[in-house]
Amino acid sequence: MTRDKPFYTVTMARVHAQQGNLAEARRIYRYLIEKTSGRQDLVDALEALEARDGQRAMDDLRPLFREWLGLIFRYNKMQKLKKLNRFGEEK
Repeated sequence: MTRDKPFYTVTMARVHAQQGNLAEARRIYRYLIEKTSGRQDLVDALEALEARDGQRAMDDLRPLFREWLGLIFRYNKMQKLKKLNRFGEEK
């Protein structure tokens, strides 16, 4: 059996998406869209998958953003303490 032509199905794309393998699911949907023009259901599925992937990326960034904000607040507090310490030394 040669691997010249891949055999992809919508079911395969759905299974990959459900398992979290979004890159493979997108690849399969794109292949199917290219091979079967006029299938709006495939286009819709790909768009939904990309929206889901975008949401997942945002979910991954939220903890980093919170940490970043926390560091900014700590830095600002340290700067205020340094200024207070400088004023205390001048007396």
